[in-house]
Amino acid sequence: MKNYKIAVLAGDGIGPEITQEALKVLKVIEQRNDVSFELMPALFGACAYFATGDAFPQQTKDICDQADAILKGPIGLSHEESKQIPVDKQPERGALLPMRRRYNTYANFRPVSLPKSLAHFSPLKPEIIGEGIDLIMVRELVGGLYFGEKERGINDKGLRYVRETLEYDEEQIRRIMHQAFKLAGKRRKLLHNIHKSNVLMSSVLWNEVMEEVAKEYPDVQVVNCLVDSAATALCLNPTQFDVMVMENMFGDILSDQGGGILGSLGLMPSACIGPDKAYYEPSHGSAPDIAGKNIANPYSMIGSVAMMLENSFDMEAEAKNVWAAMQGVFADGYSTADLSKPGSGVSMISTVEFGDKVVEKLLKMPKV
Repeated sequence: MKNYKIAVLAGDGIGPEITQEALKVLKVIEQRNDVSFELMPALFGACAYFATGDAFPQQTKDICDQADAILKGPIGLSHEESKQIPVDKQPERGALLPMRRRYNTYANFRPVSLPKSLAHFSPLKPEIIGEGIDLIMVRELVGGLYFGEKERGINDKGLRYVRETLEYDEEQIRRIMHQAFKLAGKRRKLLHNIHKSNVLMSSVLWNEVMEEVAKEYPDVQVVNCLVDSAATALCLNPTQFDVMVMENMFGDILSDQGGGILGSLGLMPSACIGPDKAYYEPSHGSAPDIAGKNIANPYSMIGSVAMMLENSFDMEAEAKNVWAAMQGVFADGYSTADLSKPGSGVSMISTVEFGDKVVEKLLKMPKV
């Protein structure tokens, strides 16, 4: 039997609720396979700060260091609640970015998937969605503006100023390009390279390195696309895309737009992969306004488990079963209140009920 250790960081807001449903799925995976998961819960985010004074405390770091993979829930508070925490210790700066640095999780994969049967979730017209949307955004996660030097103060004119540095070296670009080309080679052999080389020198270097790496993957077609043009195309013709690769800030913005064309970030899990460790998380926030109401859909958290099964534990077949089970619940006409409104023609169920129905479908699937 294979044994894996998973650090479970439930996070803030709706995090504990949707994490609980994801853990139900892991229990079923254990029942269906010769595998066991040792779950190691730890505090992370605002809850960790209020308990320990640190959003990413040493005890949590120790647990994550021991883990084979990390399952992370959403973190953060409302704007007003965030003011209770010093700026440099707030969850994103005090926990999320340090974790990315610690494990060098440079490759972020965010699938934007909407089968035709679920097209009613999207604000896009049916003729735009066509036979369905199925693309993956590959985002460089530990470089660029978010990780550059930051400075603020008063200049010689007495004016407040801020200075932030956007920095990449060729090795950072090269390694994310290899990830994107390898993925494209397994899919439709189509890679959209997203950049802003008409303005940013960083994108000029980005494109130079991309062209060098592309020579190693002659079977993959490359389409170069300015980031603003890509944003427009995602709304007007999203099915033209398969794999998209981009730098950190572009990926942050476009992947949120990806959630928009699906109808909700609640339908977007993600994988953040480094050379030695990976963490898996929903792309959405902690939604403190609906926390504790049992209405948050756990799709993105369970989807993150599916990505963990495939990428960290080499269980691709079971990962596909998890995706099918979740989409099957939607296809049966069920939804949660955060994704659908009364009168939309679907049966409203709770967070817990959605998780139960996923488990029910998964249990009925043939064992792999």
